[in-house]
Order: sequence, then structure tokens, then C-alpha cells
Amino acid sequence: MFPIKFVRENIEYLKKAGSLKKINVDWEKFEILEKQRRALIQGIEKDRQKHKETNDEFLENKKKGINNQKLLDYAKSLSSGIKTGEKTLSDIEKQIDAIIETIPNIPHSSVPVGETTNDNVIIRTWGEIKEKEFNILPHYEIGKKLGVLEMEKGAKITGSFFPVFAGNGAKLIRALINFMLDIHSKNGFKEVWVPAIVNRKSMFGTGQLPHLEDDMYKIKDDDYFLIPTAEVPVTNFYREDIIPEDNLPQYFCAYTPCFRREAGAYGKETRGLIRLHQFDKVELVKFVQPENSYDELESLVKEAEIILQLLNIPYRVVLLSTADMSFSSSKCYDIEVWAQGIKKWLEVSSCSNFEAFQARRAEIRYKKKDGKTDFVHTLNGSGIALPRVLVAIYENYQTEKGTIKIPDVLIPYMGIDEINGG
Repeated sequence: MFPIKFVRENIEYLKKAGSLKKINVDWEKFEILEKQRRALIQGIEKDRQKHKETNDEFLENKKKGINNQKLLDYAKSLSSGIKTGEKTLSDIEKQIDAIIETIPNIPHSSVPVGETTNDNVIIRTWGEIKEKEFNILPHYEIGKKLGVLEMEKGAKITGSFFPVFAGNGAKLIRALINFMLDIHSKNGFKEVWVPAIVNRKSMFGTGQLPHLEDDMYKIKDDDYFLIPTAEVPVTNFYREDIIPEDNLPQYFCAYTPCFRREAGAYGKETRGLIRLHQFDKVELVKFVQPENSYDELESLVKEAEIILQLLNIPYRVVLLSTADMSFSSSKCYDIEVWAQGIKKWLEVSSCSNFEAFQARRAEIRYKKKDGKTDFVHTLNGSGIALPRVLVAIYENYQTEKGTIKIPDVLIPYMGIDEINGG
């Protein structure tokens, strides 16, 4: 989160940032508490000075054989008042910190200002969308027909939006994960295997808490959380650490299951695999020097694009406006694939530069060659998320005879060239 001095000196700037991101911050309460805090500090400092002077005077009198009880009582009274003031000050500072924790990151100057998602900007598209001469079934129908996707079984085992993949459906997931990890590893990302459960401090460091706590699955007895993305555990590798500058940049990739309550309305628009409570994803995370972070963002987007190009799935890259950005990001690109059966663009990756926002919250610094320390810039992006890529494969690779062709790059992983049953 932002240091209180920075907040005080940039309050109008931060108010604007919150307004642009449509995030409410209780600025009125902050300003009231901040005035109280400053007045208390001044009062406590004055009382400390009086206490020192009174104590010195008492000791001087004692040297002269004078035991001045009034001075002693006054010193005790000052000491008691200072302790009370310090407790009140601590309570006020906790309230101020709670407000500062709700202040979102500042959008970069290149981010378009917007009121809705309609203000997002399409940067580029890739691939050709070809209309087919036969009726394409939506993914949930072709998946059920072939016996590779069982939404009903998942609902019986757990609840709605927990799918079961069977046979070649399960094998396709494993193939995609291995394929993506292989590509990213070859491109310089270090593969890591991380916990799928994290503590509150980790979730706070990456900015999920307190803003998104209602969307997270919480293990109440331990105050742990199921991860919404590998961004959380991987970014926290270096929490409260200092990284030598010679060790930057660092790139990581990780496969994890991801869990999101996704509190909100569900209906026809989210049928099938469009929105799930549990899904699989390969995540990319970068730790970089501040001066390079926006170049690193562009290369991160291209790294995610490589996967879709190799899978030969049409997609587009969208620059999010201020109204659609996450709490923690300074700039974000979404990558959306085209799903031929449901005729929709589906987001499969969000690539963000957080600048020093997460690093401040998680206390991740790097030591420069001149010996000074500064906060690193962190970035992450999906490389990529599986459910909606599966939608695109089930629908875009569907054949007239009712099978699903396997993308060429996945055939070595699958050992078959089409799915004609589970």
C-alpha cells in the first residue's frame, strides 16, 4: 500500500485514481483521522518534552536534598497521559491504514480513461475467423455428446460450475498444461510448483485483500485462502526480501488449480465453462527493474500470444480502460479468443504491470549497484487459462462429423489427432 506521507502529499491525485477505477475510498474519514493523528503527535511530543523537563527538575532538586512530591506527581500524570495518547494514536493509525489499504493503484498515463468496458481499446487481432458450413454445437453440448465434459457430475459431486472432464477431455487438459509449460520454459521462464493454499499476508501482498475477500475461498480455522491464481504464491517468493540487482529480471511460470467464488449472477451467458469456481491455469510472473517494466509488459503479452498462435486460435489483444482495470494494476492487456460455437470473444489472459504497488505491500526490494534499495516492479499474466481455451478448441476445431480435431502442436502430447469419444 502507499506510505502515509505519499498519500498526504498526493491526495488529490489518488482521489482521481480511485474515481477512474470506480473504487470507493472513504477520503472524508481519512482526512478527519489524519488531522486527529497529527494533533495527537504534536500533543504527545509536547508532553514528552514537559515530562523530560519535569523529571530533570525533580532530579536536580533531589541532588540538593529536596524531595518535591508535586513535581513527581506531575511527572507521573504526564507519563500516564502520554501512554493514553500513544494508545489512542495507535488506534487512529490502524484506522488510517485500513483506509489506505483500499486505495487502488494509479493507472498509467497511457491507459484510456473510460466509464464502461465499451471504452476498452482493441490493439490488434490475429488469425482468421472462418464460418463453417455446418452447425457448430456449443462446447457444453459437443463435450457431453463425446463424453469428455460432464457438468452434471461436477454439480452432483460439489455444486454448479465445478466440471468433470473424462477420458480424452482430461487428457487434453494435461496436454495443454504440459505444452504451455514446455513453451514458457524454453523461452526463459523458470518453472515452479507452488502451494495452492496461502496465508492472509500473501493475499494482501498481491492486492486480493481486503478488496476481493468476498470472492475468495477461505479456510476459516487457519485463516488461509485457496489461491485465485499462481500470481499470489509466486509473487510472494520474495516477500520481505531484498534481491541483488544482478539477479534481475527474474521470470517464473507455474501451473496451479485456481479457485474463485465469483460472487454474482449466473445465467445463460455463463453456461458451461465460461465461468467456473475451480479451473486450471499456467501463470507467468516477472520481477524487474522499474525502468524496464513497460517493455517487460509488452514482451509478457507476446509470450502469452505465442501459445494461441501455436494452437492456431483466433484472438485479439485489448487494452483495458480505467473502468475495467483491476485494483492493483497500473496497465493491463486482456487477450480474448474467438469461440465459434457461442459466437463470443472470451478472455483467456490478463497481462498486468503493477509497478511497485505489490512490491510495497509485500516489501519486495532490490539492491542497486550503488548500494541503495528500491522497490522492484512486478508483472504477471496468464500463459494461459484453460477453461475458455478449451471452449475455443471444442468449438473452433469441431468437425462436420461431430468430432474435435486436436491442434497440431498437441498431437505429440495426446497421441491422437482427434477426439471422437471419451
